[in-house]
Amino acid sequence: LSELEALMERMKRLQEDKEDEEASQEEMATRFEKEKKESLLVINGGICAFPVLFSFDDEIVSTDVSRYIEDPGFGYKDFARRGEDHLPTFRAQDYTWENHGFSLVNRLYSDIGHLLDEKFRMVYNLTYNTMATHEDVDTTTLRRALFNYVHCMYGIRYDDYDYGEVNQLLERSLKVYIKTVTCYPERTTKRMYDSYWRQFKHSEKVHVNLLLMEARMQAELLYALRAITRHLT
Repeated sequence: LSELEALMERMKRLQEDKEDEEASQEEMATRFEKEKKESLLVINGGICAFPVLFSFDDEIVSTDVSRYIEDPGFGYKDFARRGEDHLPTFRAQDYTWENHGFSLVNRLYSDIGHLLDEKFRMVYNLTYNTMATHEDVDTTTLRRALFNYVHCMYGIRYDDYDYGEVNQLLERSLKVYIKTVTCYPERTTKRMYDSYWRQFKHSEKVHVNLLLMEARMQAELLYALRAITRHLT
């Protein structure tokens, strides 16, 4: 099978398995922890500390971006140290954008919550219902896996989501690309971009970038707004 056909086959099989039998809460929690720990092994610049993951250390962007920031030492840091047995988890059910963040941010800045919510929903639902040359494809499962994997990298877990879908739908080179674009965008290279979903259209891969950026923004907002809520109460 080609990369595209294999991906579509996995999507179909996941849907069939979900209809037959759902994973237990314990199984879903275990799968989340596995994905969360693996995401920490994809480190700065796409250099991977785990041998089965892709390595792009031979092609690092040399563009000097320090001119655009006031603090040259400012940058992304993983939410936990690699090697720790018990990594912190932000349970989305305890503080969600829909039930908590949206109303708080509207209180702090009138109507901004509506604008942000519209932006999140528009990008999350953005699809041509195509996968490369295939038309009339329901890409919901794939878009959900991309969005939830970004939140997983930030330690955010959805109790009702089976993270086994992430492992089956997102290949290793794509995970490296997601981590780099989301956490170290200045180090993204064309080789990374070309390494995944080779049969897909550029417009479809641009959709991926938009989804990654909105997922990151929502994750950051959830942490910030939860901290503000705790301070206010």
